[in-house]
Amino acid sequence: MVDLYQYADRPFAFVLRYVRRRKASHAVIFGAVVAAVACSVGTQYGVKFLVDSLAAGPRSGSNIWLTFIFLVSLIAGDNLLWRVATWTASSTLVSVTGDVRRELFRYLTGHAPSYFAERLPGMLTSRITATSNAVFTAENMFVWNVLPPCIATAAAIALVATVSVPMSLALIVIAGIVVVAMFRFAAAGKTLHHDFADKAATVDGEMVDVISNMSLVRAFCGLGREHGRFDATVARELRARKRSLRYLEKLRLGHAMVTVVLIIALLAWVIALWQRGAATTGDVILVCTLGLSILHATRDLAVALVDITQHIARLSEALATLLVPHELRDHPEAAPLVRQGVRIEFDNVSFSYFDGHHIFSNFNLCLEPGQRVGLVGRSGGGKSTLFGLLQRFYDVQEGSVLIDGQNIARVTQNSLRQAIAIVPQDISLFNRSIMENIRYGQPDASDEEVLEAAVAARCDFIDALPNGIDTMVGDRGVMLSGGQRQRIAIARAFLKDAPILLLDEATAALDSESEEAIREALGRLMRGRTVIAIAHRLSTLRNFDRVIMLQAGRIIEDGPPDRLMRRGGPYRELVQQEMKRLATHAA
Repeated sequence: MVDLYQYADRPFAFVLRYVRRRKASHAVIFGAVVAAVACSVGTQYGVKFLVDSLAAGPRSGSNIWLTFIFLVSLIAGDNLLWRVATWTASSTLVSVTGDVRRELFRYLTGHAPSYFAERLPGMLTSRITATSNAVFTAENMFVWNVLPPCIATAAAIALVATVSVPMSLALIVIAGIVVVAMFRFAAAGKTLHHDFADKAATVDGEMVDVISNMSLVRAFCGLGREHGRFDATVARELRARKRSLRYLEKLRLGHAMVTVVLIIALLAWVIALWQRGAATTGDVILVCTLGLSILHATRDLAVALVDITQHIARLSEALATLLVPHELRDHPEAAPLVRQGVRIEFDNVSFSYFDGHHIFSNFNLCLEPGQRVGLVGRSGGGKSTLFGLLQRFYDVQEGSVLIDGQNIARVTQNSLRQAIAIVPQDISLFNRSIMENIRYGQPDASDEEVLEAAVAARCDFIDALPNGIDTMVGDRGVMLSGGQRQRIAIARAFLKDAPILLLDEATAALDSESEEAIREALGRLMRGRTVIAIAHRLSTLRNFDRVIMLQAGRIIEDGPPDRLMRRGGPYRELVQQEMKRLATHAA
């Protein structure tokens, strides 16, 4: 995976990365634009020749027609070269946006789970789109709005030198001062532009957050509150945008005043030369048209600077958010996990989350191959953290997590996760068909294998659906019940056929009628595998080999469930509390 984080604070280098990838087509675009602008400015020199030839009278003869041919050739070249540039750009610049989105998506998906937990999904996706659009706009504006006026100004100053070298030198000095001043003033407003970019991204994130939780909003009569909250968010973005635009408008106003004064002085100078006989009528027309060209070119450049500054600010803000270093990387010498008997060991593990919340200190736990172990205890004891550490969603600060004696920090992440199947409590489904969601466990599985996994997980509800196993499940599986989603997750684990199985309340969302059938299916799924199950319904652990009770990151009880019941410790108390709740509910 490409280390894009080196471009986090280098937006121009980021854009150049994709320009270099398509050097030939960009060279055609830039070359055609430069040549087209040269022809455009050259037509004004052709007009000067034509005026001087006409001033000489009919006796000039063939010179008039040669000048005519020269002028017509420049006009034709100007138009033809622009078409070459636009035709090439219509493919090249669009392809660049695809390159940007593909690489940013790949880089974004390489972040650790903690990265996504701290950020709104809508804000992240909007930043990928914003980055792609900003790169496209920046390239477009450079090609069509920045490069042409720069070339036109340089060419115009060069042609002015044919009339008066001092006049040309004066233009170079003044143009240099104006350009430097413009960029300095534009850079001074960087904070305003970044503030606008950040607030614009926040608006996108707020919209996605509300829309994705619309059922919750309606359930708590929150539409009015959310409308007010969104209005306030948009108002902050609009204020930031107005401050950004007004600052740039001041820059454009200052530029316009300087340019008008410059053109007036230029025209007065050339008329004075004509009065002294140091310039022809054609020279006066040439300087007049070139002066207007400089006026229009620098005005276009100022307008482009207004827009491109905001797009670069938005690009910078998006890159700073997306291109942070990956927290979890494969070790340089990482090797694929070698599966033997699948023995799991937590060896003197110490772990704290990034916010400082401490979970484990010198934690030790060993699971033998094929052992079925249940994790119980109140919330915050460390059960889910153990799952996360085993899957290497986080790295331990001290100690190590071992599988068959191999430190998981020194094996490739893909080989580690290929060895683990998980049935979570909060089921994640794609907005795809049931077939595709089950096949996610083993992408190369045949349709028959997928159907066998569905039967093994007792997904009998599939036959009653309109399109059977090809039925679309909706966003996060919203078209299915909780129990149906749970059984699809179990089918996915069947299909993956991994030696390590993690169960997080795998029967929690099932109705009582199907629970026993699913328990039977899970019993078959657990055979020959090392199983770790988080359970709040303790009855699901009655056939397990071990039950481990966690409290504040420590093991306070460990042993077979029947022995723990006879011992009369905390585990027995939890079981008795559960039995009382069930009895009360039944009554």
